[in-house]
Amino acid sequence: MIPPKLPELVALERIIELGAGRLDARVACQVELPGGGSYPVHVITLGNPSREVPAVGYFGGVHGLERIGAGVVIAYLQSLVMRLQWDSTLHKQLESVRLVFMPIVNPGGMAMGTRANPQGVDLMRNSPVEAREPVPFLVGGQRFSAGLPWYRGPKGKAMEIENQAVCEVVRAELLTRDFSLSVDCHSGFGTSDRIWFPYAHTRAPIAHLAEMHALHNIFVQSHSHHRYIIEPQSLQYLAHGDLWDHLYREACAQPQRVFLPLTLEMGSWLWVKKNPRQLFSRHGIFNPLIEHRQQRVLRQHQLLLDFLSRAACGHQLWLPSPETRAQQHAQALQDWY
Repeated sequence: MIPPKLPELVALERIIELGAGRLDARVACQVELPGGGSYPVHVITLGNPSREVPAVGYFGGVHGLERIGAGVVIAYLQSLVMRLQWDSTLHKQLESVRLVFMPIVNPGGMAMGTRANPQGVDLMRNSPVEAREPVPFLVGGQRFSAGLPWYRGPKGKAMEIENQAVCEVVRAELLTRDFSLSVDCHSGFGTSDRIWFPYAHTRAPIAHLAEMHALHNIFVQSHSHHRYIIEPQSLQYLAHGDLWDHLYREACAQPQRVFLPLTLEMGSWLWVKKNPRQLFSRHGIFNPLIEHRQQRVLRQHQLLLDFLSRAACGHQLWLPSPETRAQQHAQALQDWY
């Protein structure tokens, strides 16, 4: 059986063709559908492959219903590929950074119109991390049934193939470097765009809170009119099985290295407020359905994604020094906790 075409996957494969010779692309895994057929999970890299330079990972489409997340990452990748034809400044920048893209982590869920993957597992509740404090019922992750949302998967079983692919890419491309960032693009939380950082399994602050606060500071200083709320995810809710908590804790086993994972949560309730008819569409709750609003969303987040690549390039200029780290940590505790 031939599975239905995904517009996002078609667009991504077209970009890979256009960037042939300028980027590297491979298939991390194939996701099988229950009725037959499969979809590839693509990994695209560009920039300096040397482990001596920092790296940024861009991830999208982890929840199949949140197609706009994949769209934002694909739009940024397309911009880079087009700019490579003429932008000498970009060529110079890519000598100092490695960029890694997994725009459609969950193509099976996207094809089926579900948050979960084809096995009914929520990929953001699927890691082995257990919350240390009470989590909201169901929303924080559950093992009752794959027929209910936020299903974690069977206890003791290996993570889903999509998550294994993400972990393999993060370990190979990001955690092998002295400094790396990542951003995972989602939608569906409130009326504001939020940038979350770990933890989700506990309200305790992360080990690199000072570094996260320094990143926050340079973003605010450089983009004074931004509309993001930047905060630890634990301020909103706690959850079992968060994939980025799992990878961040793994990164902390190498204390000489810094890995700062971010999650972009686009406020989809604002799109519903402007167009209440979207409530009657399953996709409309998580994505802008009107064309001009979709284009606006794709545009407005490109600044953030580009900022992260520049911040990685210049990380030695803004990371806290040993002398200022304690002060930065204390300020972060005051601002966020």
